[in-house]
Amino acid sequence: PFRYLKNGDPYHCECHKTSRLLAERLGLTKNAYMTTFQSRFGREEWLKPYTDHTLKALPEQGVKSVQIVCPGFSSDCLETIEEIGVENREYFMEAGGERYEYIAALNSSDDHIDALTQLIDSQLQGWAMPSLDAGAVTQAHCETLPKVQ
Repeated sequence: PFRYLKNGDPYHCECHKTSRLLAERLGLTKNAYMTTFQSRFGREEWLKPYTDHTLKALPEQGVKSVQIVCPGFSSDCLETIEEIGVENREYFMEAGGERYEYIAALNSSDDHIDALTQLIDSQLQGWAMPSLDAGAVTQAHCETLPKVQ
């Protein structure tokens, strides 16, 4: 909801920053991309512009082809598959769009799994026991671990 932004939640700014950084990396001009907000529910005002409203309006503005990416999702889920991949595609095409392409999340790509593994390893410093496999952990082993103060 919009009130989160008014209360200092950085999500809105982080979304715009992520879009800008991706666009810069892809060599896109400011007019070649936009950031919109999806999945609103309830009666509260949501962050704008709304994705569905934007997609319905774009064909009237001469935009007939769009590529959609949801960088906030590392894996596809109901929001990306159904809302973005199906519902929003229908809105765009019914409004006169000709080509709608949803670019899937990273999901189970090898590079994504490697990046997640590195992130997890770095965050588990002092917690991970890489020399043990899960089947080798017994109550006796746990009793030999240092006590947490």
